[in-house]
Amino acid sequence: KCDVCGVVFSDNSHLRRHKRTHTGEKPYRCDVCGASFTDNGNLHIHKRIHTGEKPYRCDICGLGYACKGDLTKHERVHALEKPYKCDICCVGFTQNSDLNRHVRMHT
Repeated sequence: KCDVCGVVFSDNSHLRRHKRTHTGEKPYRCDVCGASFTDNGNLHIHKRIHTGEKPYRCDICGLGYACKGDLTKHERVHALEKPYKCDICCVGFTQNSDLNRHVRMHT
């Protein structure tokens, strides 16, 4: 259990990694650009920027992505899935960042 926020983890390695969000510790550093990360997995994904590796491919159009989350966001375009809705005018968007940009237009 995290002594800062109370979140419970099933194993100590996940707890140690989580605690870094409170301390700001980023012990994993990219040897190419110097960017720092809280865990080795995020460093590995980041390094794909430098190598150009894009292991996640869209089955519909073939576009490649460095991380699975980016592919998931892209696939919404083909599925016409728009889970982010404007509370003001009900227009839907595939990504939260697009919704945020849209909402600013109402103000």
